[in-house]
Amino acid sequence: MKAVAVVYKPVGLALGLVGGMLAGVVFRQAWKAIGHEDDAPDATDEDRTWREVLLAATLQGAIFGLVRAAIGRGGATATRRLTGTWPD
Repeated sequence: MKAVAVVYKPVGLALGLVGGMLAGVVFRQAWKAIGHEDDAPDATDEDRTWREVLLAATLQGAIFGLVRAAIGRGGATATRRLTGTWPD
């Protein structure tokens, strides 16, 4: 059981990196559809409204959270299928 945890750690880190990149792509596409522009506003963009900045931040957080949870759960499920043990 301990060997599964040791092997899963680097796999989990790699999945996290891939998930972060995937979430970034999904967020950019979602913002293009919602905001009708290529770049989402940053908190310090002077020409953007509070509404735009907070909407973009909320959307980005929701997408990153969803992708992170889906990839983490998928990785743990795959590990159980392969090894019979749920990673810690």
